[in-house]
Amino acid sequence: MIPRILSGPRRSGINPGVARSPALSGSRGLLSRLRIPAVEVYVPAEKSPLANHQRFHTADIWEARAEVGRAFCPHELRITRRSATLDARLHGAPFDRTGLYYLDYGTEVRITPGDLESFFLVQIPLAGHAEITCGREEIISSPELASVPSPTGKLDMRWGDGNPQLIVWFDRSSLESHLGSLLGRTVRRPIHFSLGMNLTTPGSRSWLNIVDLMRREAEGPGGMTSRPVVTQQLESLLMTQLLMAQPSNYTSALLGEQPRVAPPAVRRAMEVIEGHAAEPLTVAEIAEYVGVGVRALQEGFRRHLDTTPLAYLREVRLDRVRKELLASDPGATTVTTVASRWGFLHPGRFSLAYRQQFGESPSETLRA
Repeated sequence: MIPRILSGPRRSGINPGVARSPALSGSRGLLSRLRIPAVEVYVPAEKSPLANHQRFHTADIWEARAEVGRAFCPHELRITRRSATLDARLHGAPFDRTGLYYLDYGTEVRITPGDLESFFLVQIPLAGHAEITCGREEIISSPELASVPSPTGKLDMRWGDGNPQLIVWFDRSSLESHLGSLLGRTVRRPIHFSLGMNLTTPGSRSWLNIVDLMRREAEGPGGMTSRPVVTQQLESLLMTQLLMAQPSNYTSALLGEQPRVAPPAVRRAMEVIEGHAAEPLTVAEIAEYVGVGVRALQEGFRRHLDTTPLAYLREVRLDRVRKELLASDPGATTVTTVASRWGFLHPGRFSLAYRQQFGESPSETLRA
């Protein structure tokens, strides 16, 4: 067994001060002593995590939906049982690139935000269970299994009665940029984490220790999280450990030798694509230019870059569109004009691909 998160006062028959989730020890206040096999854990008996950062406490479902929407994103919220009463509260300590939140609805609810788009979440149940569906994955989240929904998969959740959760928020662009710094190259494909995070593994326990440290510092007056320089370092450590601990489509690259060097033919093909991205390139033309067959080129991209030549071309074009939109005057240009200049002739498909890669619409980038 490993140390368990504090849960604070609860309803629905859950005893105050009894820890239910494998993660965090207590911080301050009147302490209750709890024995778990091979572990002694101390938890505050009188309050929930981040209680000094309360955002709201309400029985009104409309208020709860609006306030949680302001903290995260717009979503649908529904109480699943007619006779149930909402008792919702949110505590939140947002930082620069990350944030810690405690959310409890006090009864069983269904939450449907759809795509998160611009951020990642790690949702840690402190008690009870939740049904989490993201894209094609589905898990039953528990105090031993957190959920890590990815921004590009449609999210649908049913939080059970007595299911408060500690939530760690990550800005998507910051996490992808941090991944790029670890890999030594630009990240062009979205990060897709496995939905379930086993909180009993050594890697997850190390990550939870960082979460615990940041929570305790946020709860205490004059803690380290009040100093931007220190917070920046803690956030970087939090992101690094998440990327190393939780399986994703970048795990093999992170655990392998870095940087991974592509063979000459693949490097030349990348140079061709990057130098002629505005032109109507085909895979056959790229292969002919670098002197290899089409199948050999595709296999080289798959093996060394985990992508295809055309997918890499699309990623380069999307990057060029983004740079041009950021440098353009919204009153003097349009998204359609810039997109078509880089080979995107179907506005709907382009907007979807752009949002999946950058977590925002092209019009939002133009107005930035």
